[in-house]
Amino acid sequence: MIVCSCNVLSDRDVRETLGSRPDRPSVASVFRNMGCEAKCGRCVRSIVAIVDQHQASRLDECGGTGECDSCRSDGLAA
Repeated sequence: MIVCSCNVLSDRDVRETLGSRPDRPSVASVFRNMGCEAKCGRCVRSIVAIVDQHQASRLDECGGTGECDSCRSDGLAA
């Protein structure tokens, strides 16, 4: 599904960009990694939702034990 009409980016493009990143990237960072930038901003909510889903799946991988890079970076950010 296309999430960014301005740059013609699909949800698959965003998920591939997130890959196995242990951190929670900003929307601007996601765009930079894809070699473009946000234009009208209507896609921001959709991209944030995809990033949130990605983070939730990363927590599911370690079971929230605090032993993966994602959990450690969350603790440092708090």
